[in-house]
Amino acid sequence: MRVATAIEQKLNAGLAPEKLTIEDQSARHHGHAGARPEGESHFEVTVVSGKFEGLSRVERQRLVYRLLADDLKSDIHALALKTLTPAEAE
Repeated sequence: MRVATAIEQKLNAGLAPEKLTIEDQSARHHGHAGARPEGESHFEVTVVSGKFEGLSRVERQRLVYRLLADDLKSDIHALALKTLTPAEAE
C-alpha cells in the first residue's frame, strides 16, 4: 500500500493529527475512469487536527491538497475528505 503509506506520512508530518483514517475505496470503482487494476487510486480520508482551528471547510481541504499535491498529480485519482477539529470530532 505505497500510496496509502505516502498519504499517511505526509498528513502526519503536515497536520500532526489526533486521528487519521485512510480507506482505500478503489475496489468500489473498478472499471471506472482513473481506477487502476492494482488499486490505490480512490481514497476516503478522515483527519482530526488542531491545525484546522479557525479554517473554513474549503481552507482545510486546500491544506490537505497542498500536502498531497504530488500524489494527486500522479497516483490519487479521487480523494474524499472529512476534516475536523478536535472539538468537532467529539
